[in-house]
Order: sequence, then structure tokens, then C-alpha cells
Amino acid sequence: QVQLVESGGGLVQAGGYLRLSCVTSRSISSSNVMAWYRQAPGKQRELVASISTSRIGNYADSVKGRFTISRDNAKNTVYLQMSSLKPEDTAVYYCNRIPQYPYWGQGTQVTVSS
Repeated sequence: QVQLVESGGGLVQAGGYLRLSCVTSRSISSSNVMAWYRQAPGKQRELVASISTSRIGNYADSVKGRFTISRDNAKNTVYLQMSSLKPEDTAVYYCNRIPQYPYWGQGTQVTVSS
């Protein structure tokens, strides 16, 4: 079973920034796509951003231009740089791959105050 460990969340004011990290226990170099998801209270988990092995990123419209996904295959780590944060970005953030592993890490809480 792959372990996914997310970190870097916290409480930040609107307009602020955070950098999330996700370390995996398995090499990500052979994974087709790695991704960040988020789940806000009372809502379904949604895809936020994904990155291919050629480092091409794709983003949900709600975060385009504010978030940047990156990967370091040598460190088995995926990052999410978040800037110009909004209260509606408040959620627990998770990483996984596409297609998803059938399990998830504990996530990291991001709270944006207005």
C-alpha cells in the first residue's frame, strides 16, 4: 500500500499564500499523473490540479492563475503553491494520482480567513 503524507497547511488570511507538500512511499516517476484534491465541509472531494510526468499542469477553473503544481520525482514529492488565497479555498487538501489509489492520506487542513 502506498503511503501519502500531506503537509504544509495552516491558517492564513485572505490574499496570503501557502505551499503544500505530499511525500509518497512509492516512486512517482512511473505514475502517469499526480494530483491535488480538496474537500470542503459538506462538499464532495474535488480535483484541484494535476501534473503529468512531463510536468504539464492542469487546474480547476477556480484556482487557475493562483495555484501552481509541481513535482520532484527524485524526492517522490508533489507540491502545491497556493497564492491569493480566498476563504472559499478552505478545505482539507489531499494528494493522489490519476487514476486514484484506492486509499488516501490524512490530508492537510487549509483555512483562509476573510
